[in-house]
Amino acid sequence: MKRNMFFLVILSFLLVAGCSLATQEQAAPTKAPVQSDGGGGLSSDASAIAAERGLSPDDINAALKTYMPTGVHDDYMIFSSGGHSGQVLVIGVPSMRILKVIGVFTPEPWQGWGYGVGHEILDGGKVNGNDIHWADTHHPALSETAGEYDGEWLFINDKSMARIAVIDLRDFETKQIVKNPIAMNDHGGAFVTPNTEYIIEGGQYSAPLGGEYAPIEEYNDQYRGSVTLWKFNRDTGRIEMENSFAIELPPYWQDLCDAGKLASEGWIFCNSFNTERATGGIEKGNPPFEAGASQADTDYMHIIDLVKAEELFKAGKADVINDFSVISMQTAIDEGLLYLAPEPKSPHGVDVTPDGEFMVVSGKLDPHVTIYSIEKIKATIDAGKWETDDYGIPVLALDDVKEAQVELGLGPLHTQFDDQGYAYTSLFLDSMVARWALGGNFADKNPDEPWTLVGKTSVHYNIGHLMAAEGDTTSPDGKYLVAMNKWALDRFANVGPLLPQNFQLLDIDNEGDSMKLIYDMPLPLGEPHYAQMIKADKLSPWEIYPEVGWDSGKQEVSPNAVAPGEEKVVRDGKNVEVFMTAIRSHFTPEHVEIEQGDHVTWHITNIERAYDATHGFAIPGYDINLSLEANEHITFEFDATAPGVFSYYCTEFCSALHLEMKGYLLVKPAE
Repeated sequence: MKRNMFFLVILSFLLVAGCSLATQEQAAPTKAPVQSDGGGGLSSDASAIAAERGLSPDDINAALKTYMPTGVHDDYMIFSSGGHSGQVLVIGVPSMRILKVIGVFTPEPWQGWGYGVGHEILDGGKVNGNDIHWADTHHPALSETAGEYDGEWLFINDKSMARIAVIDLRDFETKQIVKNPIAMNDHGGAFVTPNTEYIIEGGQYSAPLGGEYAPIEEYNDQYRGSVTLWKFNRDTGRIEMENSFAIELPPYWQDLCDAGKLASEGWIFCNSFNTERATGGIEKGNPPFEAGASQADTDYMHIIDLVKAEELFKAGKADVINDFSVISMQTAIDEGLLYLAPEPKSPHGVDVTPDGEFMVVSGKLDPHVTIYSIEKIKATIDAGKWETDDYGIPVLALDDVKEAQVELGLGPLHTQFDDQGYAYTSLFLDSMVARWALGGNFADKNPDEPWTLVGKTSVHYNIGHLMAAEGDTTSPDGKYLVAMNKWALDRFANVGPLLPQNFQLLDIDNEGDSMKLIYDMPLPLGEPHYAQMIKADKLSPWEIYPEVGWDSGKQEVSPNAVAPGEEKVVRDGKNVEVFMTAIRSHFTPEHVEIEQGDHVTWHITNIERAYDATHGFAIPGYDINLSLEANEHITFEFDATAPGVFSYYCTEFCSALHLEMKGYLLVKPAE
């Protein structure tokens, strides 16, 4: 009897699936109809398959919520940091399929990023003149208009080298990398102001600004933190170094930042840790950093008046370090643009609520989240009610600026928001996501008592960041939340001691404490750190480049674009220019003859006009590998140092005669 009941439950889920799929087929009439067993439902074998695999009704429900039939597109897209790969991952939701890897700070061969193209952009990320071939990407930030994702641009930081990259979402390619000239590490970036006027890059580990040397014994006097405001020009799609500036901060280790919105627009909030100013030295018998930086009961949230800071910068009241404008800490104090407030011990995130009224801060060593009120902060500042730290920075009393505290569990880290008046906080030590009710303007939206824990759901394991659909904006969507877990343990097949990390998709579109885990997604690169989830219909990427001969680096037609019949090889002394076209299934020319020692400038135009008609181009021995999308033009250069015969060929399987799409580069030995 129990077995029959189980099959009936499974069949009921599958019948619902049949209705759901039929509805999807009606929306896409070009697809073949769902095949049934003739009885109006799905195959009668389905219940047997479910029983054989040991699938529960919850398993079936999760599968139905995440399955995407062929040709049906996801509702949302995730832009995730690629961790130590230095790249950005694009992931569909609810399918949780990886759709693309965007080459950013490190070479990526399939796209030809760094293997013939992109060198001039990657060169912007050099450190002390050295090429850097890895990165630690942490926090992607989608561009915003009026506090809403607009789907136009994406920014991401490299924690290891204090770099920021700009990605154009018309073609999902990196267009600019800038190196912070005063800092070596960052963690509080990238975050944007509500209209993307500035990209915020908070620092991390204090050091002498500008990379100068100072002994650790001079830590209090010579070491400093910082927050950098990168000016972004939407018209050019580039960061303007000359209109950007930084603010010198005390030698506390600044962590994550967030920009105010609506009620708090014009303010920036950054948390910090190691306000103890521990300097480590375990090898010398000193307390290790983990102990020395965790002694105090609280750390400091940094509260920065961006409006005043911008006015000071424009008025020329900034110093210059490494040709970069820096508002000194003393000027920030004197002009009233920098304040501190105690925050929970060892915090790792400050998140502004959708209405901008509150800032939520978690402390890894405190089971609470602390909620700050922007109105109370402004009133306390206006009243001049504060004490000062050792550097003379005003410190606002916690009781004067605190709105509430909510006890959630062990190891709270980061918070996201939904459209029903709830907040979601990751609990690292508990390996759970906590759902709690917001107060203030949200008190009337949910049936629960404001500022109270509603429920918790286990995730697997040691969750760090989490993201909800549009959860960083002024109008979150709710519906989905992704837990970004640091450990996977038993979730997937054993692949050796180095395990994948685990993105878990939760359905949060339920009342009360009901949050359902519906998908496990292994991430085989570490360590994806943070992500943002945008409604897919806000993105408008090109299907092909707008015109033949398009230079994707400059987003315009290249003056060196090659039309059919214009292919040629031109020599000027030891400089050789090759003008080539690519089309199924040949390159023109197919023979390029040069001499050892020549400097070669090679222009290739993909003259295909069809959607997805991509060609590759590789020259073995010279580290050249390109991806040429339809209409795209690429110019690359190299020195012909090695003589010999080199078979260049198309690396993208483009047609039935793909293997025949090749040619010979003949490099004659120098006499």
